[in-house]
Order: sequence, then structure tokens, then C-alpha cells
Amino acid sequence: MKYKIGDVARILGVSTDILRYYERKGVVTPEKDINNDYRYYDSWHINFLMDCLWFKNYGFSIEQIADMVRIPTAGELSELFLMKEEELRAHISRCQLLLRRSAEHRASLEMIERLLYKCEIAESPEFVRFIDRVGSSYMTDPLTNETAKKWLEVLPFNNRYFEMPGEAVLPGQEDDYRWGYSLSAEYVEALGFQVSPPIIRFPSRKCIHTVFKNSGGKGGFSPSLLNYALDFAQKEGITVFGPIHGVLLCSVMEDGVLTGYFEAWIPIE
Repeated sequence: MKYKIGDVARILGVSTDILRYYERKGVVTPEKDINNDYRYYDSWHINFLMDCLWFKNYGFSIEQIADMVRIPTAGELSELFLMKEEELRAHISRCQLLLRRSAEHRASLEMIERLLYKCEIAESPEFVRFIDRVGSSYMTDPLTNETAKKWLEVLPFNNRYFEMPGEAVLPGQEDDYRWGYSLSAEYVEALGFQVSPPIIRFPSRKCIHTVFKNSGGKGGFSPSLLNYALDFAQKEGITVFGPIHGVLLCSVMEDGVLTGYFEAWIPIE
């Protein structure tokens, strides 16, 4: 029995474009009616196309499949599956990391309600960081640009990072902060991330730990948003030692204004 291309597409659950592609690659050669140029497939053609779908569901590309159905030996086919297994293991490993990262980020979001404008004493995590912006101005030298590309390649395992002075901000110092990226030590190891200047490693330290928000929209971010935490340190007789650092947890629309929530760590003696 003969089948038109639309019939075969319905039988196999694929598009007619894919069937035409396999025809162009020589996987199948349906008969053509010389009067109307219609394509007609038989069960033999459909068997070859079923092989294509079988390979496709392993994750082989259409281009690979077009060659695989014509491979002459089982040994050569075995080599291709060995390569696919290596690819799948790497994909599984990355998915496991993404699952862990997603759970960690969700936990950070759930922490917002508990720590918003509240302070606790805790050990900060070990991390590495890279700075590419001072105030509102990005650094554009070649080394910074090249390093920034490395950090974009490890999204979403890194965080948007900031540093601020470790003292109360005076008028005119509202832009005294720096932005960049940070990556926890565990992901540095898991991703094989190379750490060298201008990337700097920071050890775990005893800190004031808090969450604050910027509800001022564009231009509202300022070190003064953390003055409440510095007041807490003064009231408790705690000495701040070193710059404040932290990460952006999320940006959401609140009352029509883009609002950022930030986790902050204030090193103390």
C-alpha cells in the first residue's frame, strides 16, 4: 500500500518538513507521481523513518540520524552510542547541579521574609568574586571584558554581587559601591572554574547577616540602604571590619516599581 506524505506524517507524528529533509539526505526515496509531483511512501520507507525516530529519542540530531541509518557496521554504530553516553552523562551531571542550584536559590527566596531588615550573627560562605562595575559605570578594559565572558558562561550558578563601604554613608557618597559576580566555593570546584586575578577568593568570616530591599527603582540602590545594620552593630558594640558584600536575591514588581531584594554580609571582628 502507498501513502502520501501527509499520511506518513500523521502515522509517525512528525512534520512533513522533517520527512522532506530525510528525503533530501537520501534516507528515503519515495516514489513521485510524474503528473502531480505527489510523493508516495510504502511500508519499507516507513520502517526507515521509524529507525530515524528511534535514534531521535536518544537525542541524536537530525543531521546525525541521516548518516546513522546508512552506517555499514554495528561496530561503527556502537562507537556513536558510546559518544552519546558520554554526552548524556555530562548532561545529567549539569542537570543535577542545576537542581541543587534551584533548591538553594528557592531557599534564599524563602529566607527574605525571615531576615528582611533583621540582623543575625553568622558565618559567611567561602566564595570568589569579580568586579566589573564601579557605581553606575562598567569597566571596559580588555582583561575585564574577557573575564566577564567567563562569568556569563557559568550562569545561573553565580550571583550578581555587590560591595559597599563598611561605615555609614555620608551625603555625596551614594554611588560608593561596586558590582560584579560571585560564585560559592562548592561551584568553583564542581564547575572546574579557574580562579586567577582579577578574580579574588574570600574565606568564610563571622558577619552580620541581613536582607534589605531597594524599592526606589532605577538609581535607588545606595550603601545608605544598610545604615540600619550599621546602627545595629553600633548598638551591640560590634566592630565592623572590612567592606560589606552581598548578592541580589531577586527583582520583583511591587506597586508598579521594580524592587530588588539583597542578601548582605557585614564582616565583624
